[in-house]
Amino acid sequence: MQDKTTQATTQAARNNRGQAVSADLIAVVIAVTSGEPRVLTIEQAGALPSGPFELDHRSLQSGLRAWVERHTGHPLGYIEQLYTFADRDRIGNERVQISISYLGLTREEETERSPTHGWRGWYDYFPWEDHRADVPPILPDILIPRLLTWASEAEDPNMRHDRRQRVAYAFGLDDRDWNEELVLQRYELLYEAALVAEATRGRDNGSPLAIPGRPMIADHRRILATGIARLRTKIKYRPVVFELMPPAFTLLQLQRTVEALAGRLVHKQNFRRLIEQQDLVEETGETMSDTGGRPAKRFRFRQTVLAERAVAGTKLPLSRA
Repeated sequence: MQDKTTQATTQAARNNRGQAVSADLIAVVIAVTSGEPRVLTIEQAGALPSGPFELDHRSLQSGLRAWVERHTGHPLGYIEQLYTFADRDRIGNERVQISISYLGLTREEETERSPTHGWRGWYDYFPWEDHRADVPPILPDILIPRLLTWASEAEDPNMRHDRRQRVAYAFGLDDRDWNEELVLQRYELLYEAALVAEATRGRDNGSPLAIPGRPMIADHRRILATGIARLRTKIKYRPVVFELMPPAFTLLQLQRTVEALAGRLVHKQNFRRLIEQQDLVEETGETMSDTGGRPAKRFRFRQTVLAERAVAGTKLPLSRA
C-alpha cells in the first residue's frame, strides 16, 4: 500500500503531465568515519544522490532505496522522510520541481574509489558549523562582518532591525548561545544575503565573492543543511546515533561520534553518567586500546533499549561551556 505522500505525489504527477513538473527523491545519507561526519555524494561531491520518482514505485522509500543502491552500490539502512521542497526560484529553471528528501544513517564501507560517488566531510560544505576545537575563524573574520554589513544596508529601519536580530539569533551574537540545531536558519540567512554561491549562480550582479564552503547543485546544500539540523536535534532525544556505530565500540568512540555530529564538545562525565543511568549499552567482555593507553571496555547497544527509547526518548548532554 502506498503511503499518503506517495499517493499525493503520484496524483500531482498525473494531474500535471502537460506541465513541466518533476518529482525527485533525494537522499541525505550520513556516516561518521574516524570521528568525522560524512555525507554520500555524487557528481564530484557536488550533489546528493537523487533520482526521479516513478509511478511504478511501490512507495517513496522503496523508490529511494532502489535508486541509491542501484547508482552507488550502497545499501540504505535506517531512513526517515526529511522534508519536501518545491521552490522553482531556488533551482534556477522554469520547471516546477518537487524534491522529496530522506535522511539515511549508515556506516561507511571501504570500497574502491568510484568516479560516480563517494563520501565527503559535511564540514567541507558548512565550515562555520564545526565548533569542536573553538569558534571557527571564518565566523569572526569573514561571515559575521559580511552579514552585519548586509543587515545595515537595508533601506527600511524595520528591515535593518529585523535582519540584525535574525543574524544575532542564528549566529549566537549579543550574549546569545550558539545553537547547533540552527543549521538551516544560518544557511538561509547566508543565501538571502547572497553570500553562498548558490544564491548568485547564473547572475552577474556584482555581489561579493561567496564565503568558503563547497557549493552543490540546485538546492542540494539547503537539503543537506536540513538533514544536519534534523540529526543534531534527534540525537538529543532518540538513540539514532547507534545506527552510525560499529557493532562494538568504546564509550570514547561513542562520545566522539556525538561530538562530530553536534559540532561541539560533550561534557564527558555527564555523558557517561547518562549512558550508564539509562542503561543504553552493555559490555561485550572485550577491551581495546582507544588512545594507546590503558585498554578500554567495549560495549554494544542493547536492542531492547533501542526499541524502548524510540518511544520514550533519551537525551545526550551537549556541553554549553
